[in-house]
Amino acid sequence: MYNVGIMLDIKFIRENPELVREGLKDKGSKFDLDSFIRLDEQRRQFIVEIDNLRARQNTLNNEVSSLLKDKQDPKEKIAQSKENSKKLAEIEEQFKEVKKDFQSQLLNIPNLPHESVPKGDAFHNKIKKTWGKPKKFKFKPLDHIEIAERLDIIDFKRAAKITGSNFILFKGQGARLERALINFMLDLHTRKHNYKEIFPPFLVNRASMTTTAQLPKLEEDMYRLRDDDYFLIPTAEVPLTNIYSDEILDENSLPLRFTAYTACFRKEAGSYGKDTKGLARVHQFDKVELVKFVKPKDSYIELDKLLGNACKVIELLEIPYRVIVLSSQEISFAAAKCYDIEIYAPGIDKWLEVSSCSNFEDFQARRGNIRYREEKTKKIQFVHTLNGSGVALARLVIAILENYQQKDGFVLIPKALKRYMDGKKRV
Repeated sequence: MYNVGIMLDIKFIRENPELVREGLKDKGSKFDLDSFIRLDEQRRQFIVEIDNLRARQNTLNNEVSSLLKDKQDPKEKIAQSKENSKKLAEIEEQFKEVKKDFQSQLLNIPNLPHESVPKGDAFHNKIKKTWGKPKKFKFKPLDHIEIAERLDIIDFKRAAKITGSNFILFKGQGARLERALINFMLDLHTRKHNYKEIFPPFLVNRASMTTTAQLPKLEEDMYRLRDDDYFLIPTAEVPLTNIYSDEILDENSLPLRFTAYTACFRKEAGSYGKDTKGLARVHQFDKVELVKFVKPKDSYIELDKLLGNACKVIELLEIPYRVIVLSSQEISFAAAKCYDIEIYAPGIDKWLEVSSCSNFEDFQARRGNIRYREEKTKKIQFVHTLNGSGVALARLVIAILENYQQKDGFVLIPKALKRYMDGKKRV
């Protein structure tokens, strides 16, 4: 069984192929591990051969110099040097292709699931916690689309005219509700949960997307600029996690906790025809994100705390929710363990995911070279990174509109939001 703290680097793969094979199987990955191990052997053979040829080249160069110094004929050694140099160039050119293939394949190996993750597909997801009870109405509840259109707070048709399908145009009190939710969550996480607020760029480079493992696997889901190799962020996880890429942190600075509001952009490739009406699945949405950098021994304790921080948002808004422990085939490519928070929307009679709280262990840190120095030993280690939505809109808006709707057509404002809505009691 694979354990906490697995280092999914080439050394670990080479020394523990069966453990890696088991983890890949549990995650449902079709990655060809045997082919990759053979490629690694070939790569290492090239390295040895190149090192030997370079050493031989240095020896020949020194011998030529000695012969010239002693006024002896260096022609034979010069010829050998030229031949060796030619062979070295050929081998180095072959090695470039092998190295490129090796690095590409290495980036396509998913993180391995933690031993506590249920094995299997979605059927093996487990409910960890439920909170609140779905509301029973004395009238037939409307869905959020009908509510929003009656109150004139969201204009789906004009959003489609301006941009395209599955984009949102909030209006009036709808826009104010969106802003209120963002401010409420940022205040909660910074004042009560001890996160530092960040306002990051909404565009990131390819290296940043690779660190968090959106690339290369999910590139078709991302919006990329045509003339620059920049991507619109799918989540604030990307810029927040990359704050410390290629840096070494002090052990005493950990844990580091960041929160950020950003818009998020996703093509949702392959999802057309699935929940495409209304706010359930859109290409641009707002989200308040939570990201942590922690010491490896603390990462699963910090994951539970992060989950609690996200749950607190829903509890203060008094919306029924449940926490799901995702099975090994349901967690993301980069995650070792993940909890989903789902809130209940009575109008559409569905549970909607508004947060995924994940521990990536050192998977992202290795890709982004994010490390810390132990105070006592001065040894440099990779940090563990965690993230979760704290939480995501627009599905939260769905739940508020549908849970707080009244028979007269108005929507009550949750108590936690009233001060962000100028004390108004309803939309």
